[in-house]
Amino acid sequence: MIVPMKKICIVVQDSFRDIALNRLREAGVFHIEKKEIQVDINSSAQKRRVKVEDAIALISDFKPKKEKKKKSQNGEVIDNRPPYERRQKPIGLHRGRRATDIYGTEDEEPYSLSAVRAPSRPELSEFMLNIEKERKILRERDVFLGREIERVGSWGDFDPDSITEIVSSGLPVNLYEIAQNDFDAIVKDFDYIILKSNKNIIYLMVFGKEIKGVSPLKLPEKRLSEYVAELEAVKLELKETDEKIKSLVSRKSALQGEMLKVYEDIEFEDALKSMEKVDGIPAELLSSDCELSLLLGYAPKDELENIKLLAKDNGWALAAYDPSLEDNVPTKLKNNKFSEMLNPVSDFLGIVPGYREVDISGWFLLFFSVFVSMIFADGGYGTLIAITALIGIMKTAKKGVPLALKLFFMLGVFIMTWGILTCSWFGIDPQSLPSFFTNISLAALSTAKTSQLIDDPALVKAIVDQNKLLLCFTLGLLHLSIAHIIRIINMLRNPHPKIFAEFGSLGMLLGIYNVVLFLMVSKDDPNLMLIPIYPFALYALAGGFALSFLFGAYETSLGQSILDSLKNIIGVVLGVTGVFSDIMSYIRLWAVALAGAAISETVNSMAGPILGSFLFFLAIVLLVFGHGLNVILTVLSVLVHGVRLNILEFSTHVKLTWIGIAYKPFMIKR
Repeated sequence: MIVPMKKICIVVQDSFRDIALNRLREAGVFHIEKKEIQVDINSSAQKRRVKVEDAIALISDFKPKKEKKKKSQNGEVIDNRPPYERRQKPIGLHRGRRATDIYGTEDEEPYSLSAVRAPSRPELSEFMLNIEKERKILRERDVFLGREIERVGSWGDFDPDSITEIVSSGLPVNLYEIAQNDFDAIVKDFDYIILKSNKNIIYLMVFGKEIKGVSPLKLPEKRLSEYVAELEAVKLELKETDEKIKSLVSRKSALQGEMLKVYEDIEFEDALKSMEKVDGIPAELLSSDCELSLLLGYAPKDELENIKLLAKDNGWALAAYDPSLEDNVPTKLKNNKFSEMLNPVSDFLGIVPGYREVDISGWFLLFFSVFVSMIFADGGYGTLIAITALIGIMKTAKKGVPLALKLFFMLGVFIMTWGILTCSWFGIDPQSLPSFFTNISLAALSTAKTSQLIDDPALVKAIVDQNKLLLCFTLGLLHLSIAHIIRIINMLRNPHPKIFAEFGSLGMLLGIYNVVLFLMVSKDDPNLMLIPIYPFALYALAGGFALSFLFGAYETSLGQSILDSLKNIIGVVLGVTGVFSDIMSYIRLWAVALAGAAISETVNSMAGPILGSFLFFLAIVLLVFGHGLNVILTVLSVLVHGVRLNILEFSTHVKLTWIGIAYKPFMIKR
């Protein structure tokens, strides 16, 4: 259900804004109506956010080592940490300032004077970024040294200072590296010494002048041997720095906690900016140094008394009233244990019903589970999903089982149930399965069970496919009818003539359903179902259209509604075709399942011939990869098709737009 909300206006003295926001944050029930504000990237909180994000990014590629916990004979966990990690750490500004804070084992020990006077420690994120700065400098030096060694390596290990000393004495000296052909073509009107040469290159030392058109060698800072030694030292230091950063992966949880604090500070800054100055108050009612600020927001109706008490204790002015139609009221959902399992799906999709819309969580979850089971259509996959989720539930039972695991377990059971009914297990031919699986299947949906009654395989497949198509379209009729019944129930609370249009929609659904069965399911075969268009369906379709035409646009009178329908006659007629396409959409449940089954059978046919050979391990790899890929594709199909039938077809008929904003109270998140 959608929790009723109250709009609240709080007025406080401007000088007590920070205190008021802290009190509201501690209460944790007030949703602030935030204004459109420009993000200040230079604020302290935003700068800290960037620092912490960069620090987390440094260790995001590393995984912490999992240490096995050893237990003593009495069952207690043995702490293998060194004494300085096991002892209780002092807290406060000057924590960890003594040598004993690192090496000692005493629980309490007075601080030394030098420890108290020591500079405060940097924050973890700043400490990590400083290490990254050092690493960046080392990497730049590593690249520079590598380039220098490559540039001067061919000259050997000469001392650049000796050449600099000659130049400083007044004799210009330049070193050249020239190709043999170019050297032969040069007019040699200068003094030079050939230091060394090979087949193609000559290394010269030229005295007194420069060779025109040829750039001399830029002298290195150091000898080649010193470069090589420094490069080895830099690489070693780089390795140590990398290890230092890698060792900080265990502090990721601390960084995430720091990030939560940063987000709280950013939210606090935004809340401050959302507070408005109160203008228009007569000066005689206020002291000269007193200015007022107001804050608008929302809170659940059942929390109103707590907020009133908070306002009274802190001396705030408070007004609470029902939201108007123009207010963008946040939506707070209060669901039972079954419906709340839908939260992981709605959170992933980012969908929230509007405050004045209807909550369909229970129906959404029920039909979503059915659709998922029909799309997967394999009991083997369902069994694996259920077992995996059950293991996760058992591991997290003490800490609190996540809703996602509960949802996966339920979906696994639904998929397994559909697999049992259809005798579908990892795409294996039903004839190759033990008879037990055939016996527990449903003849109307299982080719294995039906083939025990009918010898013709083609006819068996046609009968089962016809039954599955009939089930898909019947599900569509039921699903969309429930949407209009929900609308009718809601309208009965505040009776309105438009309720007749909802009955008209039910009639059109029934009539179109018969038409779809006639076109898509009915077969002119004595062994298959022949579904004609029944007269009552035509009456329902015509009557439903008439009611929708007469009352669909009703606002003030019947005449006004008829006139508006005539103006929009094309839209009214298209509404009938829209009902047809909506029911037809449910054929996707059968089609997608058929594609998944074809992939499973193909994988099995590829791996089957080599299972009995010495390459059986290759067959196992092929089976795992093939079926794993099929599961991934099916999950994508669930997101595309299973979700769509709820948030598009069903939501359209229930007039649900999903334009709501989630209720996010201003609260401490750590």
